[in-house]
Amino acid sequence: MKNLYIYPVALLSLLIALPALATDTNQQDAVQTPEKTNLLNLNEIKLPLKEAKFLTQQPTNNQVQAEPKPEQPASTDDSDINLEAIGEKDTLPQSTPTYIIEKEEIQKQGATSVADILKRMPGFVINNVGHGADIHTGTYYRGANINQTVILINGRPINTNINTYHGSTDLNSIPVEAIDRVELYSGTATSLYGSSGFGGVVNIITKQGSTTPRFNASTEFGSLNLNNQQASYSGGSQNVRYNLSFERFFIDNRYKVPVGAANRDASGNLFNADTATSTYFGSLAVDLDKKNTVNLDVKVLSSRRGLVYFGFPLQRDRLDHDGLDIGLSWKSQLAKGSNLTTTFGYNRDYFNTYGPTGTFYRTGTLDTQQFTGRVEHDWQVTSNNQLRWGLDVRNTDLNSLADSTLPSRIALNETENRSILNTALFAVNTFNISSNFLIDLGLRQSFDSKFGSYFNPSAGLRYAIAPNIALRGSLAYGQRNPGLDQLYTYDTVHGWLPNPNLEPETGTSWTAGVDVNFTKDIIGQFTYFGSSIDNSLSVIQGQWENIGLVDTNGFEVALRMAVARNWSTFVNYTYTDAQVKTGADRGLQLGLIPYSLLQAGVGYEKNGWQANLYATYNSGARRALFTNPGDRNTDFVPSYFNLDFSTRIPVTQNLGLTLYLENLLGEQYERVNRIYSPGLTFRIGLTSSI
Repeated sequence: MKNLYIYPVALLSLLIALPALATDTNQQDAVQTPEKTNLLNLNEIKLPLKEAKFLTQQPTNNQVQAEPKPEQPASTDDSDINLEAIGEKDTLPQSTPTYIIEKEEIQKQGATSVADILKRMPGFVINNVGHGADIHTGTYYRGANINQTVILINGRPINTNINTYHGSTDLNSIPVEAIDRVELYSGTATSLYGSSGFGGVVNIITKQGSTTPRFNASTEFGSLNLNNQQASYSGGSQNVRYNLSFERFFIDNRYKVPVGAANRDASGNLFNADTATSTYFGSLAVDLDKKNTVNLDVKVLSSRRGLVYFGFPLQRDRLDHDGLDIGLSWKSQLAKGSNLTTTFGYNRDYFNTYGPTGTFYRTGTLDTQQFTGRVEHDWQVTSNNQLRWGLDVRNTDLNSLADSTLPSRIALNETENRSILNTALFAVNTFNISSNFLIDLGLRQSFDSKFGSYFNPSAGLRYAIAPNIALRGSLAYGQRNPGLDQLYTYDTVHGWLPNPNLEPETGTSWTAGVDVNFTKDIIGQFTYFGSSIDNSLSVIQGQWENIGLVDTNGFEVALRMAVARNWSTFVNYTYTDAQVKTGADRGLQLGLIPYSLLQAGVGYEKNGWQANLYATYNSGARRALFTNPGDRNTDFVPSYFNLDFSTRIPVTQNLGLTLYLENLLGEQYERVNRIYSPGLTFRIGLTSSI
């Protein structure tokens, strides 16, 4: 198919021309009387009392229109603060579920990182966050690893597709105080943002600022020498808005662990698991006129941590990670219903793993620079048809170093300097066939300097069979190319050899589900999801190889409820069966992914008082990485149940006392792959808003 790019380009032209099929004969069907509603507008359903909003999970509306907000009476409640975000509510396809978590819920959860935010959202299994986390154990979305999921900041990709030396996408690199909301997409959204999104798309939207100056700050201290400070300041004028955010975080993660735990020292404590990060974020938005806005955002990261994993008597390696991410976008309204957005991005990630291990010393460095460009036209062609199409360009440069004093590895010491260019044409066309039936058609035609041209179509539909029930489904074809490090860089830390003959991972992903508005206060989304990925990449006998086929099937439940005045709750459940179909692990569940994961919570909020209780059930994942002598690759971690509690007590109008208690039951359970929790821990702090 690599050489048949002429046909996909022709199909792209055809898809762009398809709006003529959505004639105005359907316009009468699209008109609704005030008495008639359907799930195409579920995102407009408001739960009573906005201060009781616990977790926002909602399908996006296909046609987003800015409407003037009515004047509100003056209020001293901080919930009236409204910071406009750089990323507007996206006009993404509705044929797959969209989950959104807003800044209010992020604050309630006491999240200290993006990974902390995502771990309570449907479909996610995040092993590499929390006390003593082993970053090798990974992040998975619907069974797909982090490099099989597209990660965006304000619609701009930040994945560098690096896989070794602990250099994959860092979800702890953005100050939580800078985040306005996080959105999850799938299905035809992958046509817009990347063919590698077998799991889906994560879009992190940051705060932009406001015309009224605002200062927010928090400081907290807690168990294991935790020390965390966050601050943000936003302001501006009628045409200029800015936001500055900062976060500093430290924890030593030194606590007693049982015999057999990863990196347990002679005193019985977890060793070398400390983490220290400093992150800075700034954004500037300038309205050139009523139809043109320029946005600039900059993120700087400095991270220092110890590494924990099995396979060594006592792991002493350290990891330094420094990052710089810059994005510049120009949004222009060409005409009513016609908007053009041009975006340029620069992303640099520097990872350096180093440390003495026994009688020798080793170091591995990955220095990646990525330049991205994107032009996108969002066009409301008719009242029944919306087209999003454009061009993506991405150039990735990798400089790497492998250096070891171990005699058996000296011959493999090397430096690499490699580059790869990827360009893609994309389009997603949404047809509102009638007031309760729509179809999404997407395509992505890619041109890669190493892997040639490849074509990835997608499709989805949504049908409201009743005013409160809608059915939906999607199918997307994808391709994820091997990372430059997997192709060319020797991993001197783990002893993994590269393989320049690797083939891309290819396959399909799909969803089918139903959205139900049980009552005005209870909304549910039920989704069957799956994927079939061939040529999956893994390490076999010390070298990167294509291991064959992995099939994933799962079920996802997301419920959002306002159970009573000032009370609200959520329930997220994900079942994931990710089965290896070929090779030595044939018939086994993919390692580190549990079959069942349940997240639930109940919250109360009134007049600045908050109390939230969160529950987690994990059925346990297969141990498959750095196993202990005597372990089998079919062994599973025991299941566990956990409770966390958070509360906020107002001290003054602008000052609050916060308390977070994690692992209320105090059980020292194994989270994943011989990584154990520390038992009950606490965090206490102050938050201020001026």
